[in-house]
Amino acid sequence: MKDTYEKALEAAQFLRSKLPEIPEILVVLGSGLGAFADTLDRPTHIDYRLIPHLPTSTVVGHYGRQVCGYSDGKCVAAMQGRFHFYEGYSLQEATFYLRIAKLLGIEKLILTNAAGGIDPSLAPGDLMLIEDHINLMAANPLQGLNDERFGPRFPDMTDAYDPVYRTIAREEAARLGIPLKSGVYAALLGPSYETPAEIRMIRAFGAHAVGMSTVPETIVARHMGMRVLGISCITNLAAGVLEKPINHDDVLEVGKQVSSNFTQLLHAIIKRM
Repeated sequence: MKDTYEKALEAAQFLRSKLPEIPEILVVLGSGLGAFADTLDRPTHIDYRLIPHLPTSTVVGHYGRQVCGYSDGKCVAAMQGRFHFYEGYSLQEATFYLRIAKLLGIEKLILTNAAGGIDPSLAPGDLMLIEDHINLMAANPLQGLNDERFGPRFPDMTDAYDPVYRTIAREEAARLGIPLKSGVYAALLGPSYETPAEIRMIRAFGAHAVGMSTVPETIVARHMGMRVLGISCITNLAAGVLEKPINHDDVLEVGKQVSSNFTQLLHAIIKRM
């Protein structure tokens, strides 16, 4: 039976045979943010179902395909849709595509997500640079036996989000006149949205935004030595911040509204990575 490394190697070899060249950067696009992939030049589309051993994305707002193309001449792979713990996948399965990316030769990663704003300074439509994270999923994708071919047993997470990339993001946002907040992202299991009491707890922990992804991916990427940049799109205010229900359709709609600024900023950042 093939182990995770062998499966990732097989999937990487498949992608190598389909792509025009090895991408330099992988961009993961969160709910409602998939339009960035459609702006890449000379795109190659690969359905997730064709990639060996890869799960299938089941969430509305996630296309379920990889788009490889060019941003200002730089080869970029964009994931239109990710995999979540709450879909029934293990965290190892949900982050498996990053194992593939590493064995394909990709060393740079941009993780994006739709998130709920906790801090009063955040409003729907804001972009937030992730400075750090809090894992509240009660699980870790590195649980179990460690494969040293991927990385060390106890990876350091001091600078989980690359300081140089964060500086680039801030500088490019300022140059473009695009407001970019910054803060700590907390990840919970989902798929239910948090209760007002949970939001009060998470705020007390020091988080500014909350979501259901990104943290396991960052852990796996850092385990393999990949450099990570994280950006949240604040698509709603978390439960109890405003007295109104939260629904996924609103999340997708805000993602569409910020698409232009989001896409412009990503292209500018990629050019300097």
